Amino acid sequence: MQALDPAACYAALQARDARFDGHWFTGVTSTGVYCRPICRVRTPKAHNCRFFPHAAAAEAAGFRPCLKCRPELAPRAFSVMESSRSLAHAARERLDAQVRQGQTDSMDALADALGITARHLRRVFEQAFGVSPSAYLQTQRLLAAKQLLTDTNWPLADVALRAGFGSVRRFQEVWQQHYRLPPSRVRRAVRPLADGACVSDRALTLPYRPPLALEALLSFLAVRAVPGVEVVDRDRATLRRTVRWPTQGGEARGTLTVRLDPEQHRARLWLSDPLWPHAPELQAQVRQWLDLDADPTAIAQRLHALPGVLGLRLPGAMDGFEIAVRAVLGQQVSVAAATTLATRLVRRFGQPLDTLDACQSIWGPNGPWCFPTPEALARPAPEVLATIGLPQRRAASLQALARAWPSLPADPKARQAALQQLPGIGPWTAAYVHMRATPWPDVLLPGDLIVKRQLERWSAQVAAESPNPTAAPLNPEHWAPYRSYATLALWRMDTPAPTLAKP
Repeated sequence: MQALDPAACYAALQARDARFDGHWFTGVTSTGVYCRPICRVRTPKAHNCRFFPHAAAAEAAGFRPCLKCRPELAPRAFSVMESSRSLAHAARERLDAQVRQGQTDSMDALADALGITARHLRRVFEQAFGVSPSAYLQTQRLLAAKQLLTDTNWPLADVALRAGFGSVRRFQEVWQQHYRLPPSRVRRAVRPLADGACVSDRALTLPYRPPLALEALLSFLAVRAVPGVEVVDRDRATLRRTVRWPTQGGEARGTLTVRLDPEQHRARLWLSDPLWPHAPELQAQVRQWLDLDADPTAIAQRLHALPGVLGLRLPGAMDGFEIAVRAVLGQQVSVAAATTLATRLVRRFGQPLDTLDACQSIWGPNGPWCFPTPEALARPAPEVLATIGLPQRRAASLQALARAWPSLPADPKARQAALQQLPGIGPWTAAYVHMRATPWPDVLLPGDLIVKRQLERWSAQVAAESPNPTAAPLNPEHWAPYRSYATLALWRMDTPAPTLAKP
C-alpha cells in the first residue's frame, strides 16, 4: 500500500481541494472523527491529523465518520480498470457488490469465488488496503446504513436489511460499538424535488469530482433520448428515465430522476416507489451511467493535446442491452433516424409503465414506456421486426442479438468478441457497445470516420502551428487509458453537418 505524504495531504486539506476527495481521509486525533478533504469545519492543526487511503483504514484506527462532510458520500478513488488488474481490487469490488445488494456471504464464499484460500484473501487484501476484508465489509455496511438513515425515511429494520446486517439488533450493536451514538442522531428531514416533478420525496446524494462538462453530457444524452423512455431537461439539468430492475423471480419497473448540481459537485437521485428496495444497486448504476466516478483532472492531463476534454464524462448505460440494440438500429443512419427507429421499437415491443408517480406533463401524451427486453425482441420473426422501418438483414441482426444476449459472457472483452460473431455486428458496433455498456474508458472505435477526419484536421492544425515542422502527428495510442474520452472529444469537434449515428 503506497504511503501518503502528510505534508502534501495537509496542504490539500488547507486548500479544501476537491480533486483529492475520495483519494484519502483525514483522522483528527483531538476529536476522534475522520473527514473528507473538502470538509468545511475549521482546519485542524497539522500535528492532530492522520491520513488514511480509505474509510476502512480510518475506522480500523478508531476514528468515526464526520456527520458534516459524510465520508460515505466521497467519490470512489479507484477505477474499473484497476479492479481488473488486481486480485485485491477484485475482492473489493465483490465486497462492494455485497453491500449494494444487501448480501451476507461469508469470507470463505468470497475466497472460493476468487479461486483462492481465505488466508490468501486476507493477506493480499491487508497488503493492498491495510485492513482485513471483514473490517472493510463492516465499514462499508455501516456507511451504506448511514446514507440510508440520512437520505431516506426507511424504518430501521429496512435499513439494517438493505445494508446487509441481517437483523436490527446486530445493526444497532455494531453501530453503537463503532460510532457511540444512536442511529436516530443521523436522521434528518428529507425534502422533495423543488419543482414538484411527480417523484418520491426521498432522495440520495451522489457526489462527483469537479469539474463537470454539463452541457456536453446533457447534449449527448438529449439528442439520443427516446421519447417515453428518457427525458432530458437542459434548463433544470435534470434527467428522467424508465427502469427495469431484475429481482428474485421477476423485475421491478419504475422511473428515476437525476438532477445535476455543478455548484455543489453532486447529483440528487429520486426513485419511484417500486425501485426503492433496490436503491443501493441503482445508485451504483446511475453513477456508472453518468460516469460520476471519473477523475476529470487525470483524464485532461492525459488528453492535453485535445481541446474541450476537461470535465468530459463518458455516458454509460442503465441497460446494456438497450445500448446494444440502439447501436444496431443506428448503423448507417443519422442520429435522428436512429432515435425514430428506437421510438417505434419501444411503442411496438416495449411495455407501457402505469404508475402513479409518472407525471403526464413530463412523459408526454403516451406516458412512460420501458425499453423492450431481450425476450420481447427474440420472439418475433425478422420480418415483424422489420415493420418499424428496418432492412431485413438488420432486423435479422437485431433478433440474433436479442436471442444471444442472455448467454453472452459477463466479461466485457469476451462479450465484445462474442458480439462480433453475430450476423451484422462488426468491430465498430461491438466496440461501441463495449465503450458504453460497460462503460470502458479506453476504447478506440475501429474505422470511425469522424474520429479519422478530426484526427487528420487536428494533426494538420497542430503541425501548422508548431515551431517544429517535423513534429509527429497526433497518435491515439498515446491517449490510453482514456481513449473513449478522446473519441467523445473528437466527435464534439466535428462540424454540425449530418453524420452517421453514434447511437
